[in-house]
Amino acid sequence: MVCNKFSYPLALAAFFAIIISQAAAYDPLDPTGNITIKWDIMSWTPDGYVAVVTMTNFQMYRHIMSPGWTLGWVWAKKEVIWSMVGAQATDQGDCSKFKGNIPHCCKRNPTVVDLLPGVPYNQQIANCCKGGVVSSWGQDPSAAVSSFQLSVGLAGTSNKTVRLPKNFTLLGPGLGYSCSQAKKVPSTVFISADGRRKTQALMTWNVTCTYSQITASRYPTCCVSMSSFYNSTITPCPACSCGCQNRNDCVASNSEIRTVVGKNASMSQNTKAIQCTSHMCPIRLHWHVKLNYKEYWRVKMTVTNFNYRKNYTQWTLVAQHPNLNNITQVFSFDYKPLIPYQSTNDTGMFYGLKFYNDVLMEAGPDGNVQSELILHKDMNTFTFKQGWAFPRKIYFNGDECKMPAPDQYPYLPNSANSNLISSATMASFLLLALLAFW
Repeated sequence: MVCNKFSYPLALAAFFAIIISQAAAYDPLDPTGNITIKWDIMSWTPDGYVAVVTMTNFQMYRHIMSPGWTLGWVWAKKEVIWSMVGAQATDQGDCSKFKGNIPHCCKRNPTVVDLLPGVPYNQQIANCCKGGVVSSWGQDPSAAVSSFQLSVGLAGTSNKTVRLPKNFTLLGPGLGYSCSQAKKVPSTVFISADGRRKTQALMTWNVTCTYSQITASRYPTCCVSMSSFYNSTITPCPACSCGCQNRNDCVASNSEIRTVVGKNASMSQNTKAIQCTSHMCPIRLHWHVKLNYKEYWRVKMTVTNFNYRKNYTQWTLVAQHPNLNNITQVFSFDYKPLIPYQSTNDTGMFYGLKFYNDVLMEAGPDGNVQSELILHKDMNTFTFKQGWAFPRKIYFNGDECKMPAPDQYPYLPNSANSNLISSATMASFLLLALLAFW
């Protein structure tokens, strides 16, 4: 057998490409996070079947925000979609060969989107019609599900003749997700409302979609700045944290908001209008070490939106810091510890209080949300030296933010002790000194 001299290097390159792509989709802070698409065949029809498709977001802190998800696939044969409930195909395709009843979609590669809220009841199904917005599992499991029903024709009419769709794609709402091939799994079991009867799907298959930040964007989408009470220096976001390729299209911070909106009124809602900054990020998280107490210390977090055309609904913020294992109180945000590994408890998720600050408004006077944390000290590990008081990682809406270089962190002055003397103690010392010389 004669082997091509280039076959081995090509095979090796392909192997490493697969490994790297899988590693890029792996999130160490949410190792089991994914979006699972379950396809349940509920009944057979003369030329196909009726199925319920359920999309469940098992990601702890990454949600799908407006304008929502877009799901696509390629039919294995020449199937058509006769009708849909709870969603719609964006393009009907060429249905000219049909007489009488016209299918909802005749495309071999249909693209489906969720219906908007407020559609008539006869077009709705449970967990549908939210404009494609899906919460993260960590925020609200009950809202982390989206469903629709479709009637498929020109398909198999039994478990042996049905062919699984292939090449699934998911936009949530942008790029970043890669989906597996459909795989048959045990049929889903349904329990009646009174809990006294079980039924099951006639056939079920699953598709698993995972997210990769590298696939979603070439550059980060957020950055981190830092400051502290013990150093007057403010460490800004690194220059061009989110890439400076759009610097010519940014909006000067002293521009009138009405002028900016009017200028872009005829443009797409997806058109970016980022405020001109050195970092050029739409989102900045500022971590400020605010106060030091005897047994506690206090941090203030501020998230600022620099995008004039985008609100962030149901935003999430994830921080990694060793002292989050002993957080005492959180003001203004909801908080949930994330413990992906039982041996480590150093990660927490923060998100807005419903109807109070769960929407981060567009850039401007109201374009920020903030909260303060009180953390209990572990005297065996606590210190202000070498940047220990600052986070190891920050994620916003599931994307890792650009951090300053460690040597740029606000440093503790050499003359200061890591256990800084509190202002009350200093005042008492000065008072005793004055009394001694009175």
